[in-house]
Amino acid sequence: MADRQPFLEAVRDRVVLGDGGMGSEIYARGVFINKCWDELNLSNPKLISGIHRDFVRVGSEVIETNTYGANAPKLSEHGLESSLAEIIAAGVTLAREQAGAAAYVAGSIGPLGSAAKQLGMSDDDQRAAYADVATFLADAGSDILYLDTFTSVHDLRRAVQACRAAAGDIPIAASFSFHRGFVMGSEDFLVQPEDVAWVAEQSGADIVGANCGDGPLPTLEIVEHLGKHTKLPVSAFPNVGGPALIDGRQVYLSSAEYLAEYGRRYVQKGARLIGGCCGVTPKQINEVRSFLTSIQPRAVKVAVRQPEEEEAECCEPTPIAERSPWGAKLGTEFMVSVELDPPHGLESPTKSLAAAAFLKDNGIDAVNIADGPRAMARMSPTAMAVLVKQHCGMETIIHYCCRDRNVLAMQMDLIGANNLGLKNLMLITGDPPKMGNFPDATAVFDVDSIGLISFANKLNHGQDLSGKYMSGEHTDFVIGTGCNPGAVDLELEARRFEEKVEAGADYVFSQPVYDIKHLHRFLDATAHVKPIPFFVGILPLASLKNAEFLTREVPGMEVPEAILDQLRDARTKEAQREIGISVAAQNLEAAADHSRVRGTYVFPPFGNYEAILRVLRDAGVRK
Repeated sequence: MADRQPFLEAVRDRVVLGDGGMGSEIYARGVFINKCWDELNLSNPKLISGIHRDFVRVGSEVIETNTYGANAPKLSEHGLESSLAEIIAAGVTLAREQAGAAAYVAGSIGPLGSAAKQLGMSDDDQRAAYADVATFLADAGSDILYLDTFTSVHDLRRAVQACRAAAGDIPIAASFSFHRGFVMGSEDFLVQPEDVAWVAEQSGADIVGANCGDGPLPTLEIVEHLGKHTKLPVSAFPNVGGPALIDGRQVYLSSAEYLAEYGRRYVQKGARLIGGCCGVTPKQINEVRSFLTSIQPRAVKVAVRQPEEEEAECCEPTPIAERSPWGAKLGTEFMVSVELDPPHGLESPTKSLAAAAFLKDNGIDAVNIADGPRAMARMSPTAMAVLVKQHCGMETIIHYCCRDRNVLAMQMDLIGANNLGLKNLMLITGDPPKMGNFPDATAVFDVDSIGLISFANKLNHGQDLSGKYMSGEHTDFVIGTGCNPGAVDLELEARRFEEKVEAGADYVFSQPVYDIKHLHRFLDATAHVKPIPFFVGILPLASLKNAEFLTREVPGMEVPEAILDQLRDARTKEAQREIGISVAAQNLEAAADHSRVRGTYVFPPFGNYEAILRVLRDAGVRK
C-alpha cells in the first residue's frame, strides 16, 4: 500500500465509497446475537473474510474491520478482555487480505457503551481503553481509524483525543449517530450537527460525519448541516431506515435504488465519504457505486495520446445559423421543443412518428429524442431521429449520454450522426443503470457532460478528441446541455453550467420548474456567464400523488404548498390533471417574461401531446 494515494488526499480529490453493515451481514449469515461478533475474527475468519470480499467485489474502497465492539469493557462481558489485541490484529488482517490494493482498511472503533459505567470506569480509564484499541489497530496496519456510531459528544471527544494521542498522524473519522431529528437521549441537551462538528474539529479528527441514525432521508439533512459548520470532509453512512407510512401501509424504502439515490444526494450536499450502516448490503453498495459513478466520471482512466507535433490549424466552425434550421432560429424567436420518447424494445415506432407529425403540424420547432431515459432499453435516439426526419421532416434534437459508451465509441457515434444530417445535440451525463431493464449493466462514464461538450466542440473545429487535426470536413453540431435550477447545491450547479458554456454549449434546457423562484435564483447565480439561449423545462403535474412524490423525494423539484392545496381540493384525477396543465401554463408565462428565457422544453403530460398545445396557448407563447 506504500504507493497508494494517502487516504485524506483521496477524500479531498474525489468521493470515496465505503462498505455497508458488518453486524447486519453477520446476523444475516446465521450468527445469533448472543455471540461476541468481534471474536469471530478468531473462531470464524472465513465468514468475516467473505463479508469483506463481497463488499470489495462491488466497489467498496474503504473496508471497516470487524472490531466495532472490540474494547476491554465490552469484551469483558464475554470474558474475552485478555484477547483484545489478538482479536483486533486478526480483524485488521482479514480486512487487509480482502482489501488488497483496491481498498483502504478502516479500523472500526465503537463506543465503550454501558459496560464502562457498570465497571465504574473514570474518564482517564475510558481514555486509556480507547487508546489501547487505537494502538492495536494502528500497529496492525489500519489506514484510518473510524469512530463508529457514537451517541454522546462527551464520549466522542474523549475517544478522538485518546486516538490522536495514541496513534499519531493516522487519519481519524468521527461519526455520530443522530436519532429523532437531532435529539439524542444520552445527553442532557439537544445535540445538533454543529455541536458534533465543533467537537470533532477541536479534538483532532480529520473527517466528521453521520452514520446509522434514522435512515437515508434524515441523514441528508444532517449532512447539509455538517457541511455548513465545518471545513472537514463529511461522511455519510446511513442505515436502511425504518418504515414510512404510504397510503396507510408501512413501507420500507430501502431498495438498492432508493439508497443509491440518496448517496448521490449526499455528494451533492458536499459529502466526500459515502457508505452504509446497519442493513446495507453489498447489493445496495453496488447500486450506490453505480450512482456515484454517474456524477463522478472516471476521466482519469482515459489517457488520450496527444500529437507530438502540430500538424495543421483547426478549422473555423460553421456559423451556428448555417448548421441547422434549429441553429438558425436560436435566440431570434421564442422556440418550443417537446420530448419524444423512442419506443420500448422492439415496439413499432408508429405512435412516436405520429406524435412527431402532430407536433410539426402544430408549429412545434423540434422534438427531443431521449437516450435510454431512466436507463431503460429503447430504440436508439439516432435511429429514431432518422425515422422522424424521413416520416415528416420534423427537426430533431438527439440526446446523447455518457453512460453507455467509452470515448472512442462516442467519437464514432458523433461523426456518424453528423453524416446522417443529425446536427442538433443534447449532451448529458445520463442516469446510472439502476433499476432499468438491465440493472447489472456496466456504466462507463469515461467523461461527464462537460467533457462530452468539449469533444463535440472539437469535432466542430475539425479536431478529434485528443485535439489532433482530422482529415476531411468538420462537423456542424448545434450543441445543447442541461441544468437544474432547483439543484440541491446551487453553487455547484452554477459552476458546472459555466463550465459547460465554456466547453462549447450553444443552448441549455432546464429540468422541469415548479417554483418560479428557483428559476430566477439560478438565472441570477449565472448572470455573469456568457449568455446562451435558455429553454425552461415544463412538465405538467399528473396528480396530487405525483406532486407529493416530487416534493418529498426529488430535491429541487418541490411543488409550492399553494399548488398542493389546489390539488388536494380537486375531487377527481381529471380535475387534478386540469390543475397541472393550468399551473404549467402559469409557470411558463412567468418564465417567458425573463429576458434570458428564449424558449421552452416541454415534457408531454401523461403521454398527452394535445395537452402541450393547451399549455402553450394558455401561456401565450403559441396561438
